[in-house]
Amino acid sequence: MEEVLKLKRATYHLWTFTISKLISSFGAQVYAFAISFYILQLTGSASSFAMNLICNILPRTIMAPFAGYAADKYSRKMIVIVAQIATTIAIGGLLIVSFTIGLSLIAIYTTTVILSLTSLFSSVTFSSSITGLVNKERIQKAMSLNQMSISFAAIGSPAVGGLLYGAVTMPVFLIIYMVASVIAVILESTMNFNLFAKRKEVVEGEEKEPMLQSMKAGFNYLMKQPILKILIVIALFINFLFGAHQVGYSFILIEKLKINAQHFGFTEGAFAVGMLLMSIYLSLRKELKYPLLVSKWGIVALGVLMGAVALPLLISMPYVVTVSFYILLMFGYGVSIILTNTPMQVMMQKMVDDDYKGRVFSILETFAMALMPFGMVLFGFLYDVLPAESILIVSSLLLVGVVLVLARPSVVRTAHPELE
Repeated sequence: MEEVLKLKRATYHLWTFTISKLISSFGAQVYAFAISFYILQLTGSASSFAMNLICNILPRTIMAPFAGYAADKYSRKMIVIVAQIATTIAIGGLLIVSFTIGLSLIAIYTTTVILSLTSLFSSVTFSSSITGLVNKERIQKAMSLNQMSISFAAIGSPAVGGLLYGAVTMPVFLIIYMVASVIAVILESTMNFNLFAKRKEVVEGEEKEPMLQSMKAGFNYLMKQPILKILIVIALFINFLFGAHQVGYSFILIEKLKINAQHFGFTEGAFAVGMLLMSIYLSLRKELKYPLLVSKWGIVALGVLMGAVALPLLISMPYVVTVSFYILLMFGYGVSIILTNTPMQVMMQKMVDDDYKGRVFSILETFAMALMPFGMVLFGFLYDVLPAESILIVSSLLLVGVVLVLARPSVVRTAHPELE
């Protein structure tokens, strides 16, 4: 009877987690869209806009190890709720400033830093809590629904943001975001984060491990897990080489091929639709039997598609064919991203001990956040001095080569002995 109640509770968690993530992701993306437009309208300066991006990325990179330590040492439910309340207060503060002295860049940058930190603590803690919220048979479903909510937000937020930005004032935007944040707090407060958790009990009066020692222990734990180590190295290579696509894609379509802004938007939308449909499919089907194998071929597909972005630069195509080609390519890209990420995330959820999840996921977050801006700056420079097609093809070959070496058949068989 108790087991049936736990499974019912896990089903409730599955949907409250998804709705909460959808609300907070949607709110954050609509806010980011509106605030970006507002900064550009206020200043007309690309550097002011870039400064807001730095205020988002830098605090996450610096504080990620501390978020991991907190997720492993303190109540995960409390961290998630406090982070969401802090988000609500930060938006409320910006709202008060807009009514009293008017919005300024300093107020916007300060709010961006706070939201970056609350989002970091919330996402690392939620990632560490999946195995405590749902039974292990439904981890793939939980990760797929999480990706689905992110995809919904990616598809809907620019449209909603664009409609609202033309129709309402900035304070109304902020009030909508605050209401969404309060709903997320209420949903999160009803969840039991320890339903299936296997965390070590804290003994009363036992001396807590110092923070630096605890972080070091998390790193040492990671180093002793060969498959986990390979997964993280592959993830970091993807994050770094993805910069070639992120910078190059817009540059090629807008600058080189002179694709109309609306048609460029269609290609971006196709990417989000691909992610959404594959997330729905994985959430409905039974758990993948060999996740590392699926991820491996998902990354190979990503590499091939990255190289294919350069094709219209090498072969002349009519405008309609070029746009259709990129719509199909980006749809495939969205599908491949989910086929890569979801199985990898499911494996990591199952392989990492509950007591180390926060620190392991925060190590991944730290390196990923540091590598992404570095990759984008490096590739931004390379696109100015080298032919775009060469950069994409070399990056594509590197990505495929790295995954074929790191996830070679012997490694896949170690992760999935049943393949023997």
